[in-house]
Amino acid sequence: MTNNIIIENQYKRTSLFEKDNVNYLVHVLKRFNTVPKLNNINIITSSTVPDVFKIVPNESIIIGASYLKNPVLALVYLRYGIEWQLWYKALSNKNEDAALCDIAAFEVTRIFYKLLPKEDKEKLKPLNYFLIELFKKDEDLSVEDLLKHKELQAFHELDNADKQFEASWLPIIENLAKPTEYLLMAGGDLRLNIDEVALLNKYGCRPFPRPEAFTFASSTATSVSNFAFDKTDKVRSILIKNSLKKGFKKTTNEFSELLKTNVKNIFKLNEACEIIFSPSGTDASLQIAAITQIITDKDITHVLVASDETGSGVPAALKGCHFENTTALNYPIKKGDKIEGFRDVELIKITFRDENGKLKSESQLDSEVFTAISETKKLGRHIVLHVMDHSKLGYQSPSEEMMQKLDDLQDVSMQVIVDAAQLRLDPSDIRSYLEKDYIVSTTGSKYFTGPPYAGALILPESVSEVIKSSKKVLPAGLTQYYNHSDWPISWFCSKDLSAGFNYGSYMRWNAAIVEMDRYFKTPILYRNMGIEMFCNFVEDSIKDAAFLKPLYGEEIKPSSDNSKGFGIRNIRTIFPFFILKNNEALSVDNVKKLYALLNSDLSDQFEGSSLDTIRLATQKCHIGQAVNVKYSNDLQSAVLRISLGARVISESWVNRDISLFFINIEAQMNQVTVIIRKIELILNHPELLK
Repeated sequence: MTNNIIIENQYKRTSLFEKDNVNYLVHVLKRFNTVPKLNNINIITSSTVPDVFKIVPNESIIIGASYLKNPVLALVYLRYGIEWQLWYKALSNKNEDAALCDIAAFEVTRIFYKLLPKEDKEKLKPLNYFLIELFKKDEDLSVEDLLKHKELQAFHELDNADKQFEASWLPIIENLAKPTEYLLMAGGDLRLNIDEVALLNKYGCRPFPRPEAFTFASSTATSVSNFAFDKTDKVRSILIKNSLKKGFKKTTNEFSELLKTNVKNIFKLNEACEIIFSPSGTDASLQIAAITQIITDKDITHVLVASDETGSGVPAALKGCHFENTTALNYPIKKGDKIEGFRDVELIKITFRDENGKLKSESQLDSEVFTAISETKKLGRHIVLHVMDHSKLGYQSPSEEMMQKLDDLQDVSMQVIVDAAQLRLDPSDIRSYLEKDYIVSTTGSKYFTGPPYAGALILPESVSEVIKSSKKVLPAGLTQYYNHSDWPISWFCSKDLSAGFNYGSYMRWNAAIVEMDRYFKTPILYRNMGIEMFCNFVEDSIKDAAFLKPLYGEEIKPSSDNSKGFGIRNIRTIFPFFILKNNEALSVDNVKKLYALLNSDLSDQFEGSSLDTIRLATQKCHIGQAVNVKYSNDLQSAVLRISLGARVISESWVNRDISLFFINIEAQMNQVTVIIRKIELILNHPELLK
């Protein structure tokens, strides 16, 4: 007889399940969902040996009841044990290489511990356990230091005391001995870092699933879905195994090329077009600035349409200047300084709104674009026209008629860039742009709800061939920004870039591709009906709320030529609105406060209220962050946004059940109603905004 019981089958009325502890246990188990899923590894609890923590290679993890008394402690140790088993499986069960498992599991669990919320770390402070003590010291332990720790060997009792750490293991440890959630926030910039209380980044989302929140924030950024996280976590396991078998560099290059191929396949792109991965949409603008210098020796003028509704760092990037104080490869730089190797360029900004904050008409914007192109053409400069296809507030410019007029111009040196960062396009739209020799700049982290910071340039064959034949090299300063593996391997210009790999960018793109794939698996008829159904509801709901004023209405509307059939770019999918109190728009600061309150649990502010009110206050609602816009031409205010994201469709299409699909769409429409009700609740308690 044994008292060892598989953890999923244990629910005895021990102190672990006392009323005060149940909610906290649930909280910790939800985080356990980010731990890798391994087949044929049992997690067994032991009441007969309460202080035991033992790893039985490729079989089980045995954890004593004393660990379970503190769920956070159990979580940390189980994270170590599962990671150890993952690497052991990747080694094909080689006992003699168990030292690698020790080091990799320690590194992953050390980072996992750092990513725990502050309240969880507080639970571990008084405890005296080997791993916890090492993590609390936060010492930078070398491989040699870790190999000396007999306690790590004691967990599994395999003898690796004399084992030397192989040099080929080092890049694998450095790049892949990290939790998937950490990789999803790596290789970007400081805006991806999460706070230690709510575990949210600057964009109000997490690098691991956050299913408890109602989320319609695709115009800004979205927490990774459970589905995409699990798929990406599994990819990390595969990459570890392949790296140990075939070598790290070969495996990573193959992975990078596979991701690019997958993007081409999803959008049915010509194999001859090229894709350049970028840590962010702004980094993609810097890449455009760089390749323009490869394409032409002429003086360069960038005509940036919608300069007031693109990324804040884009103008600096197009001028070849640092747009943050740290690069994606973690080099410290100074924001605003010129990057080494860039020529001086001219930048013409064309804004959607005039100096009074009023939205310009389509004809006015077209006229400004045509004038800028015509006047620059006379100077004999090379023109880079940045077209906006869906800004952060849902606008497009120039018009299709104006683009045709520009395409017909004679003797003009011009490259068109389509800013499709929102990626509110159908595959046919992207192919159409490429057929016109336009470069498409996009991300997988807006409409398709991949983790924030997954940028890419899609280059048509004609442009790629020009760059490929050039013997120029990219500006020297870009070695601080990009790796050679992100760029087409056949190009000479990128040969001097860094030799490393940006696994954060790769993993974010992997998650985005997972979302794209399942979105397009929804039959097009139901997909389009679901889109219209949801968007019509959001539009009407905002108009019906007396305390909200939609920004959309008399405006530049997406193209709606019915003869072209339904297309995602032809309808509004981003719904910005002002928030009113006593018929006056809230100040910018109060809009930002309300945005944060929406995304928080406010139940502690409503003690003693009705159950319905408490439930409403508790619900976390994540929508598009504030964008500064003038209200009635004089008051500086800001709008928030409720946006359609691909998951509204893909997560509704379950088991090819049509009726269930529309019921699921309606459930998400109900979530929009809750969001609007919570805005009203906050407005009715103005003390919350103080």
